[in-house]
Amino acid sequence: LRASKSFTAALAGETERNGHGLAYKSVSVGHLEAAPLSPSRLSLARRASSTATSTAAPEQGRPRDYLVLAIFSCFCPVWPINVVGLVFSIMSRNSGQQGDLDGARRLGRMARLLSIVSMILGTIIIVLYISLSVRGKDSF
Repeated sequence: LRASKSFTAALAGETERNGHGLAYKSVSVGHLEAAPLSPSRLSLARRASSTATSTAAPEQGRPRDYLVLAIFSCFCPVWPINVVGLVFSIMSRNSGQQGDLDGARRLGRMARLLSIVSMILGTIIIVLYISLSVRGKDSF
């Protein structure tokens, strides 16, 4: 008995979706061919390639997660905001490690914003506390 080296998965029109959004034809083993793109997918592919090549300076490398800034902001007395900034920073790092660069950039920007707001508000609270405590001691 000889095993056949070809398979068929031909449905309507000789192509079928394999569950990953890629079409394939029925051919012999080792020679899978992608089905031609539909006109709508072709225009989307052209549009995506033209926008990718038209940017002047594409961002390279891993996006920043601002973890050090978020940890530093945890020393400020604005606990809910700086803890949420730390969580966003960790989520940004995890997204970057999983390959979701856009999500990592978005979460990193939010972590940076929350950390900066936390440090500014913390500085204001500390200055107000010191000025009120000094003013209170002067009145006695």
